[in-house]
Amino acid sequence: MPILDARTLSVARTLFVLAVGVLFVYGARHTLLAFVMAIFFAYLISPLISRVQRWRTVSRNSRALAIAQVYVVLALIITGVVLGIGPTLVADGRQLITAAPELIEKLGSGDLVHKIGSTRGWSYQTEVRVENLLVQHRDTILLWVKQFGLQVGAVLTQSFWIFLIPILAIPFLNNAPEIIEVIFRTLRLRPQARTFTEVVLQDVHSMAANYIRAQMILAGLAVVAYTVVLTASGVQDGVALGVTAGMLEFVPMVGPMIGAVLILGVAFLTGFHHILLLVLFLGCWRLLQDYFNSPRLMHDQVQLHPFVVIFAVLVGAEIAGFLGVFLSIPIAATVRIIWRSWRTYYERVTPTQVDDARRSRPNAA
Repeated sequence: MPILDARTLSVARTLFVLAVGVLFVYGARHTLLAFVMAIFFAYLISPLISRVQRWRTVSRNSRALAIAQVYVVLALIITGVVLGIGPTLVADGRQLITAAPELIEKLGSGDLVHKIGSTRGWSYQTEVRVENLLVQHRDTILLWVKQFGLQVGAVLTQSFWIFLIPILAIPFLNNAPEIIEVIFRTLRLRPQARTFTEVVLQDVHSMAANYIRAQMILAGLAVVAYTVVLTASGVQDGVALGVTAGMLEFVPMVGPMIGAVLILGVAFLTGFHHILLLVLFLGCWRLLQDYFNSPRLMHDQVQLHPFVVIFAVLVGAEIAGFLGVFLSIPIAATVRIIWRSWRTYYERVTPTQVDDARRSRPNAA
């Protein structure tokens, strides 16, 4: 008699395969993240490509030709935007980066506190209190700034993936059904398992497409709003701050928080006189984004509890940094979709299986 029955061996084998899969995903997480971003990029522009493909006079009903045409148009648009606002953005960014060490040094010495206090009408006692507070926490502030710089540097060192993402997205744009069919044939799924997988993929497809487009629209709205308000109000380096903070909105939760801290920090350190109005604007914009724009763009596709969102974001940040934060919500939503679909499938299939087992069971007599 074998020590382990067939069911136990099957469960053990499944757990072993899952463990190997998890280890592989963790070890190749950076490469896999690039492919995931390529899939998200494909989701973003796929509707545009489909529309171009329907224009037979333009694309001749060729998917490949439509992809090439959309890529060329996007490249021209990006080139025009870079040539239009690129010099101003680079100049403001260079000025901001150059002034950062000097501002930090002044912050540590207390000179900047007295300068800001004199322009804002602070009393001498208030200036001394703020100076003592900053001096006491100078090392902590410098550590935060250094860690933030290291995170930005780590992202920039992997920026070459940005140029590979559109290339990696081409197979998904052109041959997505064929790729899925090859995967199904390779896995040799049974009819019931294949039906379950197709249902899950359809739900994930709808969620991911809606999520990525919504995040892009939210980031675009933020870039316009921040840039216009900061430039019109006279905040130093308003264009660079607006574009940077707006692009950070692409990263859920963490991005808007970093953008707000960056805007307020630069405005305070450069002596901007209307900090409270700036805080009011950021608060109103956050309410508009989180309670009006985002719900209408998401269409209730990402149905996650706030606690789950926070947990997923923290885990994503720990594993893969900024990209992990961005991917954490769709991955958590995908896990929820799989679990919900499996529960539905299990509740529907199990009674039938039980009846079949009862019919096949031999009589006790």
